[in-house]
Amino acid sequence: METGRVFTRENGELLHPANLTVRFAELCEEAGLPPIRLHDLRHGAATLAHAAGADLKGIQEMLGHSSIAITADTYTSLLAETDRAIAEAAARLVPRARPTKSATETEKNLEAAEKSGAEGEESGSGAVPNGAGKSVPAPASGAPSAHAPRTQTAPDEESEAA
Repeated sequence: METGRVFTRENGELLHPANLTVRFAELCEEAGLPPIRLHDLRHGAATLAHAAGADLKGIQEMLGHSSIAITADTYTSLLAETDRAIAEAAARLVPRARPTKSATETEKNLEAAEKSGAEGEESGSGAVPNGAGKSVPAPASGAPSAHAPRTQTAPDEESEAA
């Protein structure tokens, strides 16, 4: 018998909502699922539809909400996969740093120093073990040195007064 209702008794009579809630809980327990409310299925459906790419207007209509804000604020939660996809999409927009000319030259100098050190060891020139004594190019001007002391200027009178 067609009544236009989602759940009815076999003869088409109305079901009391509490009976449906109890039966749903029983089915979840029998299936070994964690206990959830029947209403949580709406949240799940909206979240999955959103993660699958459905637009919020379509989800609003599916759920019968009067306002898209209710749909967006209440019924759509982000899944971990969606969070990750959003972060990766944003990261793709950030330009990657390119090495500066001085950094590239420093790399080439280091490679050349390593190569000449390796050749010297092969020829038996008495190379120092562990690469000690190799000359390494100086860092580019303005680059901090691991061996340079850190300096701090004395605070001026204005900052002391503050």
